[in-house]
Amino acid sequence: VQLQASGGGLVQTGGSLRLSCVASERTFRSYVMGWFRQAPGKEREFVAAISWSDNRIYYADSVKGRFTISRDNAKNTVYVQMDSLKPEDTAVYYCASTPKKYVSGSFYYTPRPYDYWGQGTLVTVSS
Repeated sequence: VQLQASGGGLVQTGGSLRLSCVASERTFRSYVMGWFRQAPGKEREFVAAISWSDNRIYYADSVKGRFTISRDNAKNTVYVQMDSLKPEDTAVYYCASTPKKYVSGSFYYTPRPYDYWGQGTLVTVSS
């Protein structure tokens, strides 16, 4: 599975951006798509995740209520709509894919289950 992330850019505090991640293959190779971010000098952290085939959606507490993850199965694309952006949202955002299916959603909050990663797209929020 190849993943292509796009949509990053420079935005002012309170602004919005929509990130996209296109997957080259989906049907038998991906169960959940996740978004992570990594700020300079910090570890990669979970942002949100969504399953392709059922209604599992997860958010980090830091983005809940501001970010919305969605998918377009026909386009093999996952989006994250980011509203009310803050300077602390500044990071490189990565999309990732995993075929693994866990009963507990907590596993998707860590990078470990994800086998495929996109190249990252930079989001900069100015104060």
